[in-house]
Amino acid sequence: MALILNIETATQVCSVGLSNGTEILYIRESREKNIHASLVTVFSEEVCREAGILMNELDAVSVSKGPGSYTGLRIGVSAAKGFCYALDIPLIAVPTLQSMALGALWSLEDSPKPPANALYCPMIDARRMEVYTALFDQQNREVRAAEALIVDEESFHEEIETNIIYYFGDGAEKCREVLDHENMIYLDDIHPSATSLAVLANAKFLSGDFEDLAYFEPYYLKDFIAGKPRVKGLY
Repeated sequence: MALILNIETATQVCSVGLSNGTEILYIRESREKNIHASLVTVFSEEVCREAGILMNELDAVSVSKGPGSYTGLRIGVSAAKGFCYALDIPLIAVPTLQSMALGALWSLEDSPKPPANALYCPMIDARRMEVYTALFDQQNREVRAAEALIVDEESFHEEIETNIIYYFGDGAEKCREVLDHENMIYLDDIHPSATSLAVLANAKFLSGDFEDLAYFEPYYLKDFIAGKPRVKGLY
């Protein structure tokens, strides 16, 4: 089985886990804002130390590739590529929304079994009423491609008429009143995590699905737009 360091920094959550196959051995997580850069390397060292392994024993590094926070993605991908270059091991990139959807699937394991046509709708806050989102089925397969969506009353209109949709993530809460339908169920406290990242990363490792270290970039989904600096006296 493969020892993989899994790095998740696509949102406010900074999550780093060490996995052996599909099993998470150790994990570190923080939801404190704007400290990913100072935590990701520390967390990486801590999970390896607690497992009693050296970094050069890793078989690969996986990273949440987006969509998500521009800065968060840059931090995670930069750290992952740095480890891979230094250790001469492969880089694995996992779609953030798919990883979140897998976490949602797991959260329902102790609940009444969802219907076979249930869909899972991760939502990452992208400012105002815009979210990064997609739809996944019961097998964690993407059935509606990732998009930057401005949510209104017509969002998911076709799917919601014939499917139960579970929606979750830091973008879902602000959409709750807009998406008011009996077939929509809100799941609390589902966030990107190295735990679900590890399972998808292990599958990619076994199939040899690796990234080109020289050219890989995060999946931003839309262009980064910097805010205009506010200078006193200028309008």
